[in-house]
Amino acid sequence: MSEEEKTTIEFGGMTFTGGKIFVLLTALSTLGGIAWGGFEVYKDYMDMKEIIANIDTTEIANRQKQIEIKLEEAIEYTRDIKGGLRDDILSIEKQADRVEDMVRESEERVRKQVEIAEGRFENKRDALQNDYDQAKEALRVDTERKLKDLEDRLNKRLQRALDNPLAN
Repeated sequence: MSEEEKTTIEFGGMTFTGGKIFVLLTALSTLGGIAWGGFEVYKDYMDMKEIIANIDTTEIANRQKQIEIKLEEAIEYTRDIKGGLRDDILSIEKQADRVEDMVRESEERVRKQVEIAEGRFENKRDALQNDYDQAKEALRVDTERKLKDLEDRLNKRLQRALDNPLAN
């Protein structure tokens, strides 16, 4: 057999030689791979179709409604809390304002009372000083009068004694 006869293949009425056989086998294996890949994709598609067909959309819709209801409840609750906090803050601010006003009024009353007390203390001190000065002056005048009287009596006795040396 010749070299050509060894590498020639006849298939479906056609004759193929060495290089063409290689190309034919490559093409056939490629077509087989494509067919196998196509069947796998089709199988995955059919599996997914079955899964999708078994999905309960009513259950999903019900679950979504439950979530929406809970979300609305949470939003409403948050609004209530926000409103309550705002009311609490406004109440605290009003109380703080009232306390500030009360403190200012108390400070003013205390200042007035301190001023009145200072005035009274000054008046009392002045009155006491005047009383002291008057008492001191009266005591001085009385002491001077008594000393004058004593001096006069002593002078009289001394004069009597000098006038009558034998009387003593």
